[in-house]
Amino acid sequence: MDTRVIAATNRDLDMLIRTGGFRADLYYRLGVFPVRIPPLRERRDDIPLLVWFFIADLQTRLGKTFETVPVRVMDALISYDWPGNVRELRNVVERAAILSPGPKLELRGVLPARRSETGPSSTAREHPGANLEEVERGHIVSVLEESDWRVRGKDGAAERLGLKRSTLQSRMKKLGIRRPTDREARSGHAAAQGPAQTHP
Repeated sequence: MDTRVIAATNRDLDMLIRTGGFRADLYYRLGVFPVRIPPLRERRDDIPLLVWFFIADLQTRLGKTFETVPVRVMDALISYDWPGNVRELRNVVERAAILSPGPKLELRGVLPARRSETGPSSTAREHPGANLEEVERGHIVSVLEESDWRVRGKDGAAERLGLKRSTLQSRMKKLGIRRPTDREARSGHAAAQGPAQTHP
């Protein structure tokens, strides 16, 4: 019988082997193709994307619409160390979404006091048929349209998304988002490729 075993752990197995807490022979039997997923605190640039990914699902389920995540809120989420990783982030975003009375996501004390000493970085459950990148792209285009394709300034897309202007422009370039031409706008199609074009 052909059997495959997929095992996962959040423990440091190398350290456990050295201290006698895990059998080395078992590790070498299981460790055919080890995959290490870095904790969320080591990939803080993913946090704004994950926040909006979770919001995209939650606002449908909760019957609420969120237009913006204030910069101070996003900075607080980025600064936190997330010992519970992505599950903890989703739970915090869901609690915040339930408690926020308006179109802005507010933390309102739902984030534990533990914070990272490194400070803010410089720098969104899954929809059927859509991957994370598609959800992100659709949301950014929607916010840009609501902002008349203004990236920076008061009520610009970057402020609404709780992102720095440079971060948003980088995401737009990566996702192939550009302002549609007048002909494309009249036809109702957002451009999918080409360099990002933004108003100051």
